[in-house]
Amino acid sequence: MRALVVTGVGTEPAVTDIELPAPGPDEVRVRIRAAGVCHSDLSMMNGTVAAAYPLVLGHEAAGVVTEVGDDVRRVGVGDHVVLNWAPPCRQCWSCQHGEPWLCAQAGAPAVPRGHTTGGDPLHVTLGLGALAEEVVVSERAVIGVPAGLPFESAALLGCAVLTGVGAVTRTAAVAPGESVLVLGLGGVGLATVIAARAAGAGRIIAADLAEAKSELARAAGATDFLTSDDTLGKQIRALTDGRGVDHAFECVGRATTIRTAWRATRRGGQVTVVGMGAKDDLVALSALEIFHSARTLRSSVYGSSDPDRDVPELAASVLDGSLDLGPLITDRCELSEAPAAFARMARGEGARTVVHFD
Repeated sequence: MRALVVTGVGTEPAVTDIELPAPGPDEVRVRIRAAGVCHSDLSMMNGTVAAAYPLVLGHEAAGVVTEVGDDVRRVGVGDHVVLNWAPPCRQCWSCQHGEPWLCAQAGAPAVPRGHTTGGDPLHVTLGLGALAEEVVVSERAVIGVPAGLPFESAALLGCAVLTGVGAVTRTAAVAPGESVLVLGLGGVGLATVIAARAAGAGRIIAADLAEAKSELARAAGATDFLTSDDTLGKQIRALTDGRGVDHAFECVGRATTIRTAWRATRRGGQVTVVGMGAKDDLVALSALEIFHSARTLRSSVYGSSDPDRDVPELAASVLDGSLDLGPLITDRCELSEAPAAFARMARGEGARTVVHFD
């Protein structure tokens, strides 16, 4: 079977023939039908996030179960499923205290799974390696969805949508009429805009370095688009009667944009960091401004979500039309074209590319 594999930091990904093991007693084999090209994979390619190689890329996908282990009860052959890259164990302290997105096992290093045709052990992104024709994963890493849900929409539920929607509804609990700023309009950023509109936010300001993102932002529900530059803070305050926004969502993962989000938020407002950044990119805030501003600064890990609960709810919202994911998908391609999709992402072009598997 074919998969998109990267062999080291800075190397180009390539479609490679690999071999996967048969499912164990509590594992399932899934034929992938659609997968998203996500910035987290790019971070593993360029070294922002440490990874082991050779690495099968991909962690945002949907498909059909083709084989199940003897002890699997969660799904059956033929079921349509969304892959979950952070399945909670349901046993650790965080899981037992209502925070499965902080599960102690979710960030554990993944063991090698399968090998190249040359016999080299393969690592898989976030335990999945979903930019592949098939995956073999724990049954806890799959969530059943209705067969009527398009695969390209289902794929995005597993990462971009769950993260962006969860940040708005679960982490920040945006209320109708509140003002929102979204910094960074990749897949997660646009999902955050879509969620803010669905939550009934009033003014929704979207900002990005690329002026070309303006049309995408407005299609997703932004009331205003601003190009990120040194005047961004002043422009935001001009749109909010000088106060700043009630909620700022940083969807980039950089200290400079976190600081921008902080300054653009009103006193007593909330800053939610959604983007995953580098460990040595430090954010500096003075003790006085922390006290004086009375702002809240926090992160949103995986949208503060419980995927087993939230993915079926999101699927229902897509099917009934209350959640429109159309503006999120800017490109579609085959697996052989996925390296070019990563190159576009690195240049800041588009939002989500969905890889389709026949």
